[in-house]
Amino acid sequence: MPAPERPGRKRTLAAGEDIAGGIALRIGAAGCFSVMAAVLKLASLDGVVAPEMLFYRAFFGLPVVLIWVMTRQGGLSALSTRHPWAHVGRSALGIVSILCVFQTLTLLPLADATTLSFTAPIFATLLSFLILKEAVGARRWAAVAVGFIGVVIVMRPIPGVIGAADHAVPVQGIAFGLIAALLTAGVTITLRQLRDTEHVAAIVFWFFVGSSLVGAILLPIVGHWRSPTTFALLVGSGIAGGLAQLFMTASLQKAPVAVVAPFDYLQIVGAIVFGWWLMSTTPTLSTLAGAALIASSGLYTAWREHLRRRQALIQSTAPLV
Repeated sequence: MPAPERPGRKRTLAAGEDIAGGIALRIGAAGCFSVMAAVLKLASLDGVVAPEMLFYRAFFGLPVVLIWVMTRQGGLSALSTRHPWAHVGRSALGIVSILCVFQTLTLLPLADATTLSFTAPIFATLLSFLILKEAVGARRWAAVAVGFIGVVIVMRPIPGVIGAADHAVPVQGIAFGLIAALLTAGVTITLRQLRDTEHVAAIVFWFFVGSSLVGAILLPIVGHWRSPTTFALLVGSGIAGGLAQLFMTASLQKAPVAVVAPFDYLQIVGAIVFGWWLMSTTPTLSTLAGAALIASSGLYTAWREHLRRRQALIQSTAPLV
């Protein structure tokens, strides 16, 4: 029999919530995503292209996801779906998005590529207004504007401004990064609808299956035999990506998204550390300044969404991409 609560004492946690555990899992997810991005960036230095990354990340991540489904999500029954074509559409959008993410990795320094990925909440706000007809207040529009100012600073188009002259960013890389963020925001919108009827295990699993199939089709066209070291990096990217997905999903089962989402931005820190450690690259002042504005925009957007819904659905990163 539970002990009675003391008079005047308010309960602060919902049933089943584990805030510390959720935060720990989200930090683990950020770490795994950082490892995945770093090893893929290293692989790109050996000529690995985005479709190859797509295949290896999905194929070697699939066993991790399947083990999770069998042990934590109730077995194969969780993979059944009533809307298979919805999964096809979601997977198609996600696959194009992740191809753009990986292409950005091949073109930009690790810190810049990671920073641009966090513009997804900005685009999610825009799409929720345009597609879902949601009301967006002046404060959220201001957050969107701040985020885009951060993007402009990362691009550093004006010579002489916070180190821009000597560190021009390839426009093609910026373009792929922003397209990836826009498509990731589109995935977020579709997930809102899928999660009403589909088990999260089915959403994750069928996306990994779809990515593996598309990657397998593209691999004979663009792929090459790789050295044992590069192949090990690609295998590692799949394992790290699969674990990151599971940690992120589990964190949402333990704590509200508004609590755990801020820890996603540790990926920017991870990108800076891995870029310096593995590739001897240091971020410019413009990258750091732009990242600060983009992170502030994303965090404020997530917080306003939490206040509006008490259970935010727009996340700081692409949850299932």
